Amino acid sequence: MMIEVVKSKIHNVTVTDANLDYVGSVTIDEDLMNAANLIENEKVHVLNKTTGGRLVTYVIKGRRGSGEICLNGPAARKTSVGDVVIIMSYAMIDFEEAKRFKPRIIFPDTATNKLI
Repeated sequence: MMIEVVKSKIHNVTVTDANLDYVGSVTIDEDLMNAANLIENEKVHVLNKTTGGRLVTYVIKGRRGSGEICLNGPAARKTSVGDVVIIMSYAMIDFEEAKRFKPRIIFPDTATNKLI
């Protein structure tokens, strides 16, 4: 049996930009992507702690070390600069393997979005 589990989580980062005139996605600082084990084009859920909103999109690689968290396209209407969000991805894995699986969860500095 396969089940879906949390694979990666960036807990509490601050939205630095919202770009309505873009195709879609969330741009994430490459340092944060690497630390959280996320790859470009990976499906993610964005949970907005400020508004309570949730959305599903995909990852675009941002400039390394920039602290960038930018919601693009229609997602820009669901967030504002300064909102605090959680970004999560999930994976389908075997039930027995899931019992031993440990997700990659990071807790960046909310003021700078840099790794602590």
